[in-house]
Amino acid sequence: MTEQLQLELGTIRISDDVVSKIAGMAALETPGIAAMSGGLSEGWGKRLSGKNVQKGVTVEVGQLEAAIDLRIIVLYETPIHEVCRMLQQNVRVAVESLTGLHVVEVNIKVEGVAFKDDEM
Repeated sequence: MTEQLQLELGTIRISDDVVSKIAGMAALETPGIAAMSGGLSEGWGKRLSGKNVQKGVTVEVGQLEAAIDLRIIVLYETPIHEVCRMLQQNVRVAVESLTGLHVVEVNIKVEGVAFKDDEM
């Protein structure tokens, strides 16, 4: 019955941009995260791969699942491993609750450390 209802109602497709924005916002709301990390290679990566790339966020979205890669800068004197675990959880919960997609992985690359007085 569920499959038949789905066919009668149509399909729902959530764009990579939407998932990327949700993940980025959840990341920036996580304590200990100073900023998202973007680089010069980001523009080239988008052109070459065709994948959606926002500053520090890369996503792959299927019909039912999403995989998310984050590049971040953490605040100095915060336990990096704890911040990253909290970040993974926050991003997973935000994306799953707002989109209904199953998040299969949230990969994090810490690319820098910032002091509280540093300007991003």
